[in-house]
Amino acid sequence: MKSHPCRAIRASFSDYLDGTISGVRMQQIARHIEGFDDDCGVRTTGCEDCARELAAWRATQEALCAMGPAKAPADLGLRLRVALSHEQARHRSRLLDRLSLTWENAVRPMLLQVSVGFAGSVALLSIVFLLSAVAAPQAVQANDEPLGALTAPHYLYSTTSPGAIVTGHDSTIIVEASVDSRGRVYDYTIVSGPQDDAIRTQVVNQLLGSVFQPASAFGVPVRGRVVVTFAGISVHG
Repeated sequence: MKSHPCRAIRASFSDYLDGTISGVRMQQIARHIEGFDDDCGVRTTGCEDCARELAAWRATQEALCAMGPAKAPADLGLRLRVALSHEQARHRSRLLDRLSLTWENAVRPMLLQVSVGFAGSVALLSIVFLLSAVAAPQAVQANDEPLGALTAPHYLYSTTSPGAIVTGHDSTIIVEASVDSRGRVYDYTIVSGPQDDAIRTQVVNQLLGSVFQPASAFGVPVRGRVVVTFAGISVHG
């Protein structure tokens, strides 16, 4: 078993290597590991076990420093938007479930008891309108022509310099992009054209910088889809 002094010394190795302890404590650790001359001039032997463990700590620290900071994937922003979109979809699903339960347990029995007339008609139309408004974002399509109070996303500008996609040969790349209620792309599908990793990276970079006017339902921004076309050019060396 490790002696009490060794346990205390080893507990300070991390702070010792980071230089976050006092000079007195650093001297104590160094004297424990390297040994020192006592009052009679006799050289004491340092602790070899603690010396080996400190060397292992120092090697680990140097290896971590040599690795450098990790680079985030090029499509990290898009992945985060997809995850947020899925969470929002689950939230809307729970809201629809609660509305459906309220309809079955309270509203529907009440309407069955109301005679056919003005009061029943108004209540029924109000509930239908509420359910339609909640479900409306799922039905908005970018390719739909504006119908009444529904509109599709429209491209506004790009925060990056837009350009052609470099491909192996001249071709057109057609992408269907999903746009959230803030006008930013959170998912996409290449529906036509080459689809290798290099091209996908270029498409992601273009989409992440694109800002759209979001789709709307009755004046409220909602999610929608839009078709984006990129010109693919071949660069010959």
